[in-house]
Amino acid sequence: MLNAGDLATLWLTFKIASLSTVIMLLLGTPLAWWLARTQSRWKGICNALVAMPLVLPPTVLGFYLLIMMGPKGPIGQLTEFLGIGTLPFTFGGLVFASVIYSLPFVVQPLQASFSGIGRQPLEAAATLRASPLDTFFSVVLPLAKPGFLTATILGFAHTVGEFGVALMVGGNIPGVTRVVSVQIYNHVEALEYSQAHWLAGGLLVFSFTVLLILYSVLKTQPSSQPFK
Repeated sequence: MLNAGDLATLWLTFKIASLSTVIMLLLGTPLAWWLARTQSRWKGICNALVAMPLVLPPTVLGFYLLIMMGPKGPIGQLTEFLGIGTLPFTFGGLVFASVIYSLPFVVQPLQASFSGIGRQPLEAAATLRASPLDTFFSVVLPLAKPGFLTATILGFAHTVGEFGVALMVGGNIPGVTRVVSVQIYNHVEALEYSQAHWLAGGLLVFSFTVLLILYSVLKTQPSSQPFK
């Protein structure tokens, strides 16, 4: 059965994933909208930067985030100037790293959804003298609802399952940065396979449920996924 430490890691993981998902939606929505509509020559570079966590080893991403957020890194110097202190091995640092690591799982579904809307609904709203903001909230958001649901589910689920970035940036501090994936590693390292089974089995069921929702409830087919 799960002990107090396991329950604490589950709650911490849920908090980090929830906060990270909200931040990713706030940042990813305007970014995805711009990527879906722009003809800028910078579009390819921005798409590549957003998608890098999909192919970059988590330990590599975690290492460079650790350097950048350290006392001599640009992010670390900025946070120290703002009086926040350095972010590595803190809850805030782990949230920041989670946002960077899982951002493509939010941006790409939204970008695909925005691109699928087409120009006709936007032109129709313009003929009715709707402002760009009114058009976005009254036309784009309702039409892109499946994309938002997919982005929310994938962003949350991917953050829950992260390990390499979490360990590199957050370390293994109980109650502060020790997430479920790191706790499973601790149990296996201590040969506590029964405890590891409970947590790993829970994540297995969680992952299957996420995919079941995506492919069944949202009627999403593998061929229509934005990850190409």
